[in-house]
Amino acid sequence: MDDLQRELSTATWRKSTLSGSDGTDCVEIARLSGGHVGVRDSKNPTGPALLFTSADWSAFIGAVKNGQFD
Repeated sequence: MDDLQRELSTATWRKSTLSGSDGTDCVEIARLSGGHVGVRDSKNPTGPALLFTSADWSAFIGAVKNGQFD
């Protein structure tokens, strides 16, 4: 297991406060070393995770807040 996989498997994941209340549309994020952010589907915690740099994550969150994906 490489360092990134190890870090993802031991990271502290937290569920988005905007995830669906019925548990069907849930994402989790984890702050990782080097300022990276991991994102995964909470229904599949051992499945793949997306990785973002801190700058990319901030840009994505800003775009969501500005309604660019509505």
